[in-house]
Amino acid sequence: MKGKRIFVVGSSNTDMVVKSAKLPRPGETIMGGMFLMNAGGKGANQAVAAARLGGEVTFVAKVGNDIFGAQSVEGFKKEGIQTQYVLVDDSHPSGTALIMVNEEGENCIVVAPGANAALRPADLERVEELKEAAIILMQLEIPLETIEAAKRIAVGNHRRVMINPAPAQALSDELLTGLFLITPNESEAELLTGIAVTDMESATRSADFFLNKGVENVVITMGKQGAYFKNGSTSFMVPAPAVKAVDTTAAGDTFSGALTVAITEGMDWEQAIRFAVKAASLSVTRMGAQASVPYRSEIQ
Repeated sequence: MKGKRIFVVGSSNTDMVVKSAKLPRPGETIMGGMFLMNAGGKGANQAVAAARLGGEVTFVAKVGNDIFGAQSVEGFKKEGIQTQYVLVDDSHPSGTALIMVNEEGENCIVVAPGANAALRPADLERVEELKEAAIILMQLEIPLETIEAAKRIAVGNHRRVMINPAPAQALSDELLTGLFLITPNESEAELLTGIAVTDMESATRSADFFLNKGVENVVITMGKQGAYFKNGSTSFMVPAPAVKAVDTTAAGDTFSGALTVAITEGMDWEQAIRFAVKAASLSVTRMGAQASVPYRSEIQ
């Protein structure tokens, strides 16, 4: 299994979720319903997704020396995730996220990064095994300089790097060049490329932007429509099954984690994306972030 190791470098948060009929406007107070407190953070969600779906996962992250951090690490261990590189920071609290979810399953989220913002390039020097990863999966809830450092280490050792660019922010040409895979959703793709993604034609133009920057493969997730793939030799759309969405909080994270597993198992691109789309579609039928991530047996 050593040749199939997935390293997730990213964030760990505790999510505090309130379900309500609608999302409030600025200055508005509304009465909500159910309250949930869940383990979250895009990095942690993706690590859990990859582990539940059959991957051999090592998580590289930073948490605070507090109850949220301790609970998070314990949760990772229960999922079978290697936690030796989940570092504890005495100076910053663990990351937290406040999430509101409406009746249609749409959400709005505010994140207080805490210790996630203190995961620095120097911390990666401890992670010697990063050079042996089959694939390194990252998001944008940790400092960009840390993401860039991990990418340099990976490319210098001929390792594949996948970036889920969420929450979206400008990415340098240096970071994009030589990237194995990028997986924005429609809004992230629009922010990064300036192209509004609404259909296959606009998805193609958006994907071409990344390919022209030196990214090898592009997947644009398009919610109910499914996911669009393009690289230098092929392109196609994988439709999503029709489901009743309850909470979309970790759909993109589930997709990303599932896709890394499929890639390390040697699935072709169409098989891999179908696998990831199915996992993400299952996740939106359930409340919560990590709580909504399906297991491999459910995908089969």
